Amino acid sequence: MKKNLLIVVILAVCSIEMVKGQTVADSLAIVSACWKIENFQKGIVYKYASIPQLYQGPQSISLIEIDPVAGLKVGVAVSDKMKETSKIASEYNAIAAINGSYFDMKRGNSVCFLKADRQIIDTTMQSEFKLRVTGAINVRKGKIKLIPWRKQIEKEYEGETGMVLASGPLMLKDGQICDWNSCGANFIRTKHPRSAVATTKEGKILLITVDGRFPEQAEGVNIPELAHLIRILGGEDALNLDGGGSTTLWLSGASDDGVVNYPCDNGRFDHAGERKVPNILYIH
Repeated sequence: MKKNLLIVVILAVCSIEMVKGQTVADSLAIVSACWKIENFQKGIVYKYASIPQLYQGPQSISLIEIDPVAGLKVGVAVSDKMKETSKIASEYNAIAAINGSYFDMKRGNSVCFLKADRQIIDTTMQSEFKLRVTGAINVRKGKIKLIPWRKQIEKEYEGETGMVLASGPLMLKDGQICDWNSCGANFIRTKHPRSAVATTKEGKILLITVDGRFPEQAEGVNIPELAHLIRILGGEDALNLDGGGSTTLWLSGASDDGVVNYPCDNGRFDHAGERKVPNILYIH
């Protein structure tokens, strides 16, 4: 992580003007952090950093980097009833997984567009379009694209076989910060635990969680801060997923039943606070 640090720092500093509100110190904190790095298997690298001062508070960041060249594929797994991310991932024989998009916590269904092959399972609620849904995950033959999404696209969407899961906001596209003016200001600016998926210029996939709601260990981030973090980590395209208590990153073979971040739904800074969700993004 610290190789060629000077070059990375220079690039990071040069990119600051593209993400308003973040500082040179934030960029330096990310690239100079003491990252724990583990190679779990070919094509899968796990990274973790606890940074005492980033975005005006302590941050706990977990990252799984996937290299599709190793023959790994992406999938969207849908459960017939809400279950923990770790359980859905195990049922699908996943190698790695992250929680999916937004859902109705009482009914258990997605409130965002969800399509499996040619079957449309759910559509995006108008309130979600107004609040945050501006992007989608498009998976076809195990390959992922992060695409813009809006009501008109959804109405006219006649994609080929594959899976589509809407979420948002879309944070980065082709390395550039996206426009969030159509999203709810409070959602964009309030710090929360966050989950995201990103792709790099080299074609790698990043599954990222930033823990939150633990003032002394993990404050959480807002959308501009998350976009900045992912850009510094090399993301070209990036999509925000469901966050808050849903934020969970899972890796097969890791301790604590594979949960590598610190989900907050139990109110304790440990690995046992998973929330039940209806869908996940997984690697197999």
